[in-house]
Amino acid sequence: MNLVQFSSVSKRYTLGETHVTALNDVDFDVRPGDFVAITGPSGSGKTTMLNLIGCLDSPSSGQVSINGETVDSLGESELDRLRSRSFGMIFQNFNLIPVLTALENVSLPLHLHGFKRQQMRERAQEALAAVGLDCYAAFKPDQLSGGQRQRVAVARALVTRPHLILADEPTASLDTANALALIGLMKQLNTERGVTFVFSTHDDRLLRQVSRIVELRDGYLSVVRETPDRIASKSVANEAQRSEVL
Repeated sequence: MNLVQFSSVSKRYTLGETHVTALNDVDFDVRPGDFVAITGPSGSGKTTMLNLIGCLDSPSSGQVSINGETVDSLGESELDRLRSRSFGMIFQNFNLIPVLTALENVSLPLHLHGFKRQQMRERAQEALAAVGLDCYAAFKPDQLSGGQRQRVAVARALVTRPHLILADEPTASLDTANALALIGLMKQLNTERGVTFVFSTHDDRLLRQVSRIVELRDGYLSVVRETPDRIASKSVANEAQRSEVL
């Protein structure tokens, strides 16, 4: 079953007297273990698409399903629970709280979930260890490099053990060395732990590593590149569907 399914999704905004179509009749899916990049010019709808996947926005038409459940059938409390448990978010500008330590920043989502203090500490330490920062648990953000702060943000996204991590331009604020280190870390989490990632990005350093690239332009989505494994599996599925029809 797909983690995410877009079926003929459109998103329109009204800005004064101007009508903007950010997404136009988009079909899109994310499967467990995917490592997918959404690319396109500024203003093409990349962030809109991430917001729809993360249930932070709703489509103007069409249907978004998460784990087989149609999002527009859920109430606000159900959406809050889905957002907090199914998704991790990595932001371009880290969004760490300056007065909290790395451990406390990573623990914060667990506090919102009602975890007990010892459980929070153990899970946060485990997440920091997964990104190679267990020795920096007591450091505050201003004591860390840009690359280390972004890795704390990755640990915070991991700590709830979500089905899917959404990353909005995660390498844009990093120099080449830190960007490559972060890409290697995310790729390792994807291949060794099965963490599913969807990125919005312009960064060629990241685009060279993903398994699938989709491009948004003028509200329309097209596949730029897919790995042979994914193409082969889709072909098998298509053949099975044709056999059922026959």
